[in-house]
Amino acid sequence: YSTDSAPGGSMREWWLLVGLLCIPLLAVYLHIPPPQLSPALLTWRSAGAFFTFRSNNIFYRETYGAVGSSDVVILLHGFPTSSLDWYKIWEPLNRRFNRVIALDFLGFGFSDKPRPHRYSIFEQASVVEALVSHLGLTEQRVNLLSHDYGDTVALELLYRSDHNRTGHLTINSLCLSNGGIFPETHHPRFLQKLLKDSSFLSPVLTRLTNYMVFSKGLGDVFGPYTQPTDAEFLDMWTGVRFNDGNLVMDSILQFINQRDEHRDRWVGALTSTFIPVHMIYGPLDPVNPHPQFIFLYQKLVQRSTVSVLDEHISHYPQLEDPTGFLNAYFSFINAF
Repeated sequence: YSTDSAPGGSMREWWLLVGLLCIPLLAVYLHIPPPQLSPALLTWRSAGAFFTFRSNNIFYRETYGAVGSSDVVILLHGFPTSSLDWYKIWEPLNRRFNRVIALDFLGFGFSDKPRPHRYSIFEQASVVEALVSHLGLTEQRVNLLSHDYGDTVALELLYRSDHNRTGHLTINSLCLSNGGIFPETHHPRFLQKLLKDSSFLSPVLTRLTNYMVFSKGLGDVFGPYTQPTDAEFLDMWTGVRFNDGNLVMDSILQFINQRDEHRDRWVGALTSTFIPVHMIYGPLDPVNPHPQFIFLYQKLVQRSTVSVLDEHISHYPQLEDPTGFLNAYFSFINAF
């Protein structure tokens, strides 16, 4: 029995393994076509419309509901998903409000996803102001209901409104949910950290992220009893892949660094405003863990009211517990 050939043999096997692994990776890197739109996504898109913001098409959806009310609610979604996040609570909101409006931010869902592009929270706030102007609602008092990434966009809109900036919204109320608004209690996912900070790895990682990686990562921020169905996961992934959105993830993720940089502006807007503010919080959230997040929130934002949902509810409360979410929101909105 001779061991002479072992190092060479194991080396050859190792290279063979690397080669075999590289073939599918290369295929992904070169281009796997995005998944087809499901009937649910096709329906959602056909119910919406587009407007142009700085030569980019922005998708939005608007319905008219409650008669005899002039109340308007604008829904601001989170990362990395889209306006579809609101589908479970849309109809009940429609029965309470005269107009329910949601958009896909630039780089998300059915909206354009320019690249290269410097995505920023400031630009997304301008997108919302442009939509409000497009719909003729600049003078109208609007209620903002936001989630995750949308919470930070809402805080920039609040800052502009409270500082009377040109084109600002007239905000009647603000309800936040599970947004990483305090850098000190925010724990981005591992892949998010990699993408936002490693300029040389990002282009490779954004191309290699596939449905399995995506659904595992997203599943981790849903509670164990409130996981999305396979169809819902696939719709979320399709929304990301639409218009090659996976390739702009690293650029969009700069919002985490922007939250650090502009903490005083955005947290300051929240702590100093006199507009009614509420926070709906799923406490099982690994991104904004309980109780650190909510303790800090209550300490800093003393004028805000808070609803903590069931202990099994995590980072996507409007999808995980639509009834609890709506009860909390209506209690807040009907109180003033």
